[in-house]
Amino acid sequence: MAATDFTPDEMMTIAAARALSNDDVCFVGIGAPSAACNVARLTHAPDITLIYESGTIGTAPSVLPLSIGDGELCETALTTVSVPEMFRYWLQGGRITVGFLGAAQLDPFGNINTTVIGDYAHPKTRLPGGGGAPEIASSCGEVFITMKQAKRGMVKAIDFFTSFGHGKGGTDRQDRGITTKGPTLLVTDLALWRPNPETKEFEVNAIHPGVTRDEIADSCGWDIRYRDDVEETPPPTEEELTTLREIKARTAEAHRRKGA
Repeated sequence: MAATDFTPDEMMTIAAARALSNDDVCFVGIGAPSAACNVARLTHAPDITLIYESGTIGTAPSVLPLSIGDGELCETALTTVSVPEMFRYWLQGGRITVGFLGAAQLDPFGNINTTVIGDYAHPKTRLPGGGGAPEIASSCGEVFITMKQAKRGMVKAIDFFTSFGHGKGGTDRQDRGITTKGPTLLVTDLALWRPNPETKEFEVNAIHPGVTRDEIADSCGWDIRYRDDVEETPPPTEEELTTLREIKARTAEAHRRKGA
């Protein structure tokens, strides 16, 4: 049964979760990607393998981690390997099907900036950095990106090139010797986007319930293109929404107890 009362953030997380399958081996980013991956695990994809950058494999957290070093990840994992093994054997060895990333800045071709806003030497804002994201973007079979829409985040040109998407578009990724698919899906709080098969520029594929094209345009810094067959994203089901809200509630309670 479809739910009728949900927030844009909840729609974004659930729409992202639906993109994952039971057979995926997924490299999970902290934050929105982690929420989406765990909703998928707790609903339609119970056998998905979740991997975090700290080396935890087959993680099944009951609460959402604050960082890759959160003890919950290691405690619930099938096994934990060293970070060099994680990157060299699992990631660069081509054993991970999906990398799920967030972004501070994103351009129309799926290139990501998580390093700095403004000039690198004299930044307006210094961000957390790339961590393992550059390797994830290059070595996972494909990449899903999730982020809230805002003109300051979805820009024509990123201030710093942290993680490679489709470069300048077209065959730029393949021309540089990168054999994986790169970004194949962008999930925002307003819409689902997929790259044009030829140009690799993100286009709106589906619009979330109640969202207008004007709202999408007002929160995007590039000229938007729409697929000819744009659909409406199915609203969350009661199961999806309950699962998301319960894991968020458990997370808030766990963090409250730790801080008490």
